[in-house]
Amino acid sequence: MSRIAIPTREAAPAAAHPLLDAVEKQLGFAPNLFRLIALSPAALQGYLSFSGAVAKTLDVKTRERIALAVAQVNGCDYCLSAHSYLGLNLAKIDAAEIALNRRGASSDVKANAAVAFAVAVTKARGAVTDADVAAVKLAGFSDANVVEIVAVVAENVFTNFLNNVAHTEIDFPVVRAADAA
Repeated sequence: MSRIAIPTREAAPAAAHPLLDAVEKQLGFAPNLFRLIALSPAALQGYLSFSGAVAKTLDVKTRERIALAVAQVNGCDYCLSAHSYLGLNLAKIDAAEIALNRRGASSDVKANAAVAFAVAVTKARGAVTDADVAAVKLAGFSDANVVEIVAVVAENVFTNFLNNVAHTEIDFPVVRAADAA
């Protein structure tokens, strides 16, 4: 059970209604996460703006791989569930790859470097080593891509932390961090 009451769309603050409508139009429904953030329309607007900008970086598979790895590190069952679903159905990542991503790896050499770097950023809270940065750049990522990987990590850390604080009820097929991939 959620520790923070998640409003229905109608019970959310009026300023959040157009934002939730946009989410519903894009996803087909307004997941619990978005209705939770809607308790603060300013936070929802900020999150959607940042998320929309980050969606224009890297490819969808890389972003989903990073989201899975970060959610696993942070023990966020809600985000693991959501990104496992999105990975399979939106990014078309297979189950074996999702399992690798949760372990901080990828079967794709270049994606492996991005996922490993994202895990290092998450675990070190940004205080990565020179070797971590060199490895991701050696794999073919530019300085701009390094910034983008950190942005994807930050986007996911926010939702991981919020869902862990709230104990958000999972409205996707359930995946648990404790059930190591």
